[in-house]
Amino acid sequence: MELEQIADRGHIAGFSVAVVDQQGILYTHGFGHAHEKKQLPYTEHTIQPIASVSKTFIGVALLKAQELGKLKLDDPINNYISFEVSNPYFTDHPITIRHLTTHTSGITDGSAYENYGYVLKEEDNAGKKVENNFRSPDEMMDKTTFLKAILTQGGKWYEEGNFLNNPPGAKFEYSNIGAGLAAVILENATGESFDAFTKKHIFDPLQMRHTGWNTKQVDMTKHSKLYAHPKKELAAYQLVNYPDGGLITSATDLGKYLSDLIAGYNGKGAVLTNKSYQELFQPQLAEENFDERSEREYNDEYNMGVFMGMSSKGQMGHTGGDPGVSSLLFFNTQSSLGKVLIINTSLNEEGVKEFIDVWKKLEAYEKKLKRSY
Repeated sequence: MELEQIADRGHIAGFSVAVVDQQGILYTHGFGHAHEKKQLPYTEHTIQPIASVSKTFIGVALLKAQELGKLKLDDPINNYISFEVSNPYFTDHPITIRHLTTHTSGITDGSAYENYGYVLKEEDNAGKKVENNFRSPDEMMDKTTFLKAILTQGGKWYEEGNFLNNPPGAKFEYSNIGAGLAAVILENATGESFDAFTKKHIFDPLQMRHTGWNTKQVDMTKHSKLYAHPKKELAAYQLVNYPDGGLITSATDLGKYLSDLIAGYNGKGAVLTNKSYQELFQPQLAEENFDERSEREYNDEYNMGVFMGMSSKGQMGHTGGDPGVSSLLFFNTQSSLGKVLIINTSLNEEGVKEFIDVWKKLEAYEKKLKRSY
């Protein structure tokens, strides 16, 4: 099989893929290893973090909360948090929830995000690769404490440089911090934890039974190891600001989610109302919101819906990347076909080529697998 031949190059320890339409999964499979030392295969049911593809779940959750009357996307964020957040250069311009969802809040990912946002799960790593910015387990904190320290005047890591010198709504600036803040707002507005809310309103309805936000919520016997390179295991870590990139799932479960996104785009989704799906996928930004703009087919920052990226070529979805993780989730708005790719290895130059070739092969597969109606 062609994907197996690509996997045999050996620059990626393990990965899984899915091709879907609005009726469900057309193809899903895993390749390589989830555990190199034990030679455990990576299958379509293997789970791992998916990095920033997680943000799309924040968008869906916010729209569900809006349907339930718990919030409105155009509400000021300070209506829902116990600490005040405002751009120090434009204190009279309120930041709204919608600004967070389109990355136009003016909140930037300053040095504190990289320096304190990744925390080891355990101190003794027995020769595993530890990245320079991984903090000690005793430095773990809850996401609200983390965000407050960065975004409020007098906070431990606060600085004016954590904000753009542009008013809210003016400029696109991708923000993990803003995504985490949106999840905190959802919790405060609904009175439920982000974990519980997404399980109730997204995972359970879509029967995503092997999906969760931390290792206590999933079956760890199905969890892949992550790798700095195919033969070097990466030390296990966790995200303080976990809604921005910490979702643990499989290609099969993510395929179910992508299938519903496609169905929702076509007016037949299960999780949200048609009105909410329309808002999820409605382009929110214009040329003046960007300093530069790539027209690559899978650039997820050409425009934004509600935490939903969109390219200039009609692709909807998101990309993701963290230590030991790369992920892609997109669907074509013309063909109503979508693809998922999740890998468990940090990519070197050859790994990037392998990653791209897998994705290109999935493009060929989706054309062959398209159902006849």
